[in-house]
Amino acid sequence: MNYKDIFDDQNMMRELLLDHYQNPHNHGLVDNNRYTSKHMASASCIDDITIQLDVDNDIIKDIRFDGVACTISTASTSMMSDLLIGKNLNEAKHIIDEYMKMINNEEYDFDLLEEANAFKNVYKQANRIKCATIGWDGISELINEKENGNG
Repeated sequence: MNYKDIFDDQNMMRELLLDHYQNPHNHGLVDNNRYTSKHMASASCIDDITIQLDVDNDIIKDIRFDGVACTISTASTSMMSDLLIGKNLNEAKHIIDEYMKMINNEEYDFDLLEEANAFKNVYKQANRIKCATIGWDGISELINEKENGNG
């Protein structure tokens, strides 16, 4: 798939966001002690989600999420889970860093972010930045906890 074509077409980009909102990937929590969990909530939006992370031998085996969330938060977290599952923790941190650069309108690796490029213009709407990053912040915290031996 050529992501650059999608992100030059506003209608295609909207369809992508709506698809991830209506049919989020890796949605639904599991009751399994292999997973660490992080509750994330926003004071400026309805976003109130829990994110779960399963890591084995430094590889992200699974990411799950559930809760009440707006379109941007749900779609962003869905795309994030697709990007990070199967990656080692260093690769995941690099992808998260590149996503945050994009959100802050800094130079970033477009090809690395694949569908998550749908949020490339969020920086223009400061009130939506939290929505686009809440899942990413949560998974980043879980990775840091894992690396520090707390997860």
